[in-house]
Amino acid sequence: MYMFSIFTSLLIYFSGVYVFSSKRKHLLMVLLSLEYIVLSLFLLIIVFLIEFDYDYFFPVIFLVFSVCEGALGLSILVSMIRSHGNDFLNSFVLSLC
Repeated sequence: MYMFSIFTSLLIYFSGVYVFSSKRKHLLMVLLSLEYIVLSLFLLIIVFLIEFDYDYFFPVIFLVFSVCEGALGLSILVSMIRSHGNDFLNSFVLSLC
């Protein structure tokens, strides 16, 4: 059961990395793949903590930071859609001047 859980979480992680690297046009797809990667890392942390009988304080802190990351990404997405009208990353031109 332990090896199955590790294999599943690594499969989820690498599929999230694949989607992150291949679907870079839309900001929503990038944010969803990042959340997918964070959830797979959370699953991997939980599996290791259960296997070695450690406390569960770190996963709670990890979930708090992942929720903050998701809320920040969602607010960036909403502000981008309000200002540019879509979530294409190509239409979001940064002026460096």
